[in-house]
Amino acid sequence: MKSVPVWIWYTALRILLFAVPLAVLLLAGVNPWVSAAVAAVFGLSASLIFLRRQRESIASDLYAARHRETPVARADDEEEDAAVDATSRDRDADADADKSAG
Repeated sequence: MKSVPVWIWYTALRILLFAVPLAVLLLAGVNPWVSAAVAAVFGLSASLIFLRRQRESIASDLYAARHRETPVARADDEEEDAAVDATSRDRDADADADKSAG
């Protein structure tokens, strides 16, 4: 069975760290704006303290993805590039024809 990616765990925990205090404060009858602000501050603080390992893992994964030696190539990249270039040339030709006709 595949393991769940770290970013999904991190995101779920961050949502829980916000949603649980928000629900508790709302059930306690605190003003919704104050509840949201307090829950946001609590969620941010708790995630900075308790989710350091997950945050660093995500950061290193993102850094590795952005600084690869070779870019990820897909089989149909050349066909897509050719189609985009052809569309661009067609638009430019149509614009030139409109200018010369007007």
